[in-house]
Amino acid sequence: MKVNEIFPSKMVAILLTGHGGFEKLEYREDVPTPMPAKEEVLIKVAAAAVNNTDINTRIGWYSKGVNTGTNAGGSEGFVEANDEDGGWSGGLSFPRIQGADVCGRIIAVGDEVSSERIGERVIVRNLMRAPCNFRPFECWTFGSECDGGFAQYVTAPSQESYTVNSELTDVELSSFSCAYSTAENMLHRANVKSGEHVLITGASGGVGSAAVQLAKCRGAIVTAVASPEKASAVRDLGADRVINRNDNPVAVIGADKIDVVIDLVAGKGWARLLDTLKRGGRYAVAGAIAGPLVQLDVRTLYLKDLTFFGCTFQEDVVFKNLIHYIERGDIRPIIAKTYPLKDIAKAQQDFLGKKIFGKLVLIPPKEH
Repeated sequence: MKVNEIFPSKMVAILLTGHGGFEKLEYREDVPTPMPAKEEVLIKVAAAAVNNTDINTRIGWYSKGVNTGTNAGGSEGFVEANDEDGGWSGGLSFPRIQGADVCGRIIAVGDEVSSERIGERVIVRNLMRAPCNFRPFECWTFGSECDGGFAQYVTAPSQESYTVNSELTDVELSSFSCAYSTAENMLHRANVKSGEHVLITGASGGVGSAAVQLAKCRGAIVTAVASPEKASAVRDLGADRVINRNDNPVAVIGADKIDVVIDLVAGKGWARLLDTLKRGGRYAVAGAIAGPLVQLDVRTLYLKDLTFFGCTFQEDVVFKNLIHYIERGDIRPIIAKTYPLKDIAKAQQDFLGKKIFGKLVLIPPKEH
């Protein structure tokens, strides 16, 4: 291991001790500081953003035993969740340090990593391919299959730690990895092109607001779905039109008008989204905050020649695109509020309240 500064043997971190409510988030000051393996770097965390996946994992929402939206169990968890499939890719090992989004500086590197990386400011790709030897459709989520950024220090594969040359602050950079890569992946998989009309659900959320900006980067026409109180903020991001999330999109937009649907909501109104699509249209999904179970009329799927994309795994080009957009200044972070790391439960409560527009970011203590 090669080091350029002394760091403590123990650190502050939030340990997720199991699936359930906020009581499963344990603030500790005696967690062993991780040491980088030969191909890893040690990052001193400056900021780590809160994401829906953190909450979904804590409450066990990914379990097939759960059939309602995230908010139904956001505070207390789901009694019907099973530990065997409570994580997004199966069972988790506890305790786990969550945190898919992190920005920080490399302070040490493993023996097979160049010491020139020490001092670089980085963000970590949240869906990491290196631990899976870059096999197709396999990845680890940072903060799920391995420990993440809700701590003072974290290790990550050097290949997954991306230097970013930007004037944005650490807090701002910490808001990109999870939400923006998810959005860019959906647009990439659906091959959104300039001039196409894209409908984005959940547009005031982290992934949805990122999708609005990234779709505009591609030259698309964007109709966004959001609550009336957040419509103005979504328009400020570049949406050409914002419709009320409680309205029937077919009645407002019309049938057979949309080229691509970018969906993060699902739920009981899901079938109407397909009715808005043109023949040959594409539907991409990476979330189901209103509920994972929907009713599909298969005739709509095949008679309209629709294509569906389930979007989790990300090809390498997705995160490279994201870094390019950040460094070029094409996308801007939306930071609503920061919290001390110890106030993670409050940050998640605010997240679940859905009244705040923008990212919520946790700041670890400077010293232990």
